[in-house]
Amino acid sequence: MTTGGAAPLRFAADPATRAEAASLGAFRDPASVAVIGASNNQLKWGYWLARGALAGADRRAVYLVNRSAETVGGAPAFARLSDLPEVPELLVLCVPPRSIEGVVVEALQLGVKAFLGITAGTPDEARIAALIRAAGARLLGPNSLGLYDGSTKLQLAWGHFIPGPLAIISQSGQLGSEIANLGARCGLGVSRFISVGNQLDVTAGELLEDLIDHDATRIVALYLESFANGRQLVNILRALAETGKQTLLLTTGASEGSQRLARSHTGSITSALDTVDAACRAAGAIRVATPTELVHLAHYLSTAPRPMGRRIAVISDSGGQGGIAADEASARGLTTPVLSAQLQSTLAAVLPTGASVSNPVDLAGAGEANLSVYAELSQRILESGEVDAVVLSGYLGRYGEDTPTAEPAELRVIDRLGAIARGSRVPVVVHSMSEGSRAVGRMREHGIPAFTGIEFAMTAFAQASRLAEWPGRTIEDIDAESTVPEPGYWAARRFLTGIGVPLPAGVLIRSRAELDQASAALAFPVVLKAGWLEHKSEHDAVRLHLGSSRELAAVYDDMLARLGAGEYVVEEQDKRPNTVEMLVGGRLDPDFGPVIAVGAGGTEAELHRDVCVELAPVDRPTAVDMIRRLACFPLLNGWRGRPATDIDALAAIVVAVSEAIAAHTGLSEIEVNPVRVASDGALAVDALILPAAADPDSRRKP
Repeated sequence: MTTGGAAPLRFAADPATRAEAASLGAFRDPASVAVIGASNNQLKWGYWLARGALAGADRRAVYLVNRSAETVGGAPAFARLSDLPEVPELLVLCVPPRSIEGVVVEALQLGVKAFLGITAGTPDEARIAALIRAAGARLLGPNSLGLYDGSTKLQLAWGHFIPGPLAIISQSGQLGSEIANLGARCGLGVSRFISVGNQLDVTAGELLEDLIDHDATRIVALYLESFANGRQLVNILRALAETGKQTLLLTTGASEGSQRLARSHTGSITSALDTVDAACRAAGAIRVATPTELVHLAHYLSTAPRPMGRRIAVISDSGGQGGIAADEASARGLTTPVLSAQLQSTLAAVLPTGASVSNPVDLAGAGEANLSVYAELSQRILESGEVDAVVLSGYLGRYGEDTPTAEPAELRVIDRLGAIARGSRVPVVVHSMSEGSRAVGRMREHGIPAFTGIEFAMTAFAQASRLAEWPGRTIEDIDAESTVPEPGYWAARRFLTGIGVPLPAGVLIRSRAELDQASAALAFPVVLKAGWLEHKSEHDAVRLHLGSSRELAAVYDDMLARLGAGEYVVEEQDKRPNTVEMLVGGRLDPDFGPVIAVGAGGTEAELHRDVCVELAPVDRPTAVDMIRRLACFPLLNGWRGRPATDIDALAAIVVAVSEAIAAHTGLSEIEVNPVRVASDGALAVDALILPAAADPDSRRKP
């Protein structure tokens, strides 16, 4: 079985591909389909393709072709394409690789305009794709697992699908099938399934864009293995999000950007997945780790309302399960706040004496005595406005499964829970010890997502919260600037000053005479740097705390003897107390273009690896938010009685560097490290600027 290829993701060259949407019509709802290679052997692709095509025979003409002209699935078959009574709109290629070229040439001569290439390993497939394009036809694949559209009864793929709201676009066909199968287990059907294969013509970008107006699609599952032209991907996913269609991205992390060797701190402390996550935030999408995680989140989004916050109340019929639920919530950035005294009193009134009501709420056996307590407690908590969701953990959903006489009462409770949840628009989420009971099915009918593990429930809710917090943002266009600073720190200082980054007073030194002039012009203590070296501390090429002209001269003589002649820089040393050293770095990612990072800085930046990344440029609110998401933010905000630092001044540097890396096409990286931030402002005290490779604009194209 072919699983689809790992070919790089490609997009149509022009973002206006929607003008060509009609060319994809044959892959959505063709008027006629022909399957060449149709078979009665259930172990062959030709069987499943013929079977799926015939299921839509009441909507379109279906023609089966095989060399023996044998009947397939009770339907007659033809020996040759030329025997068909009409030219099919879509031709499915499922013949041996050596036969593909001849079939394609014949089909093009007959006037076929769309091909679905299932066969893998075709010799010289790029030339065959070129023939198809030259004839004005389209090719999906080759090496595709097939396609499915639930609204048009089009199934040309291995396996079984049920209609639903989830569209699946996948570079790996078999992984896409796994997502569809996992979704079916929790009642989540598929609106459209497309295995993109080798993308020699029709691209994943086109197929994603084609979902924008697809009414049956509410959620998009996207599996990618590479991200060439990533900015265009962001634009398409943002357009999907603006129509209310969330994209859940699954990837391996093997983008082009992860293959480079970093020369700077910024490059070494950020990963390819950091940038993918930044792209998702800009697009209003989210990255997930596994197919199971993707399906759980899709299940939540297809049933429950969007979270308005991260505060949850846990109701459990087991103290142990309630405690684990609270721990799982905390591990995912959710909170279980202590409920107010008034609400606790209200809850205690319907529970046995001594039951815990602070949060988590322990039923203490009340559930078995009266199932309606689940709905009663949920209603009181939801009406309080003190939390953003109620999570029920434990036995609910299994009462009727184990004791059939209890099922009617359990279903009535779930009906009431559904009405309560709809009325409040606050999510009710269930972790049930049953997977497929009638009660669990009823929960899903009422828009109550149900999970078999508390970790699944908490992960799905936390990720849905992140989607609500990051609806996407507009990335402003910056006028291109082609000037490139000269190498070295002194040129970097001039560049940074020009974009508004504050630096200490400094003097360029090329001789002892200029050193003496610097001693007279600057206030001590000072810092001496060998300005042409990228990582100065590693070469003992930066010396701090030089308190006099004599000390400065002695250190200069030592550096000159060890390192040789070059551009030395003397700067006034920042003497402000209670400063925090930060890093601000902009770089050109090979896949997504300009990105900006801010994090804990200094020579230990790689050790801390505390960094936030976004696509560049960013505005001031986004920069402040990046800073607040850092683990080291408490140090900036006044740690243990220290004065709070000037976060706005740091954010201004983040904005300036982000705009510069977005504008200057001749640069690959701008790193300002450290930026010393104190209560009265931020000061950049070292920097590194790296030129771009040849033809830098080729990596910035949308």
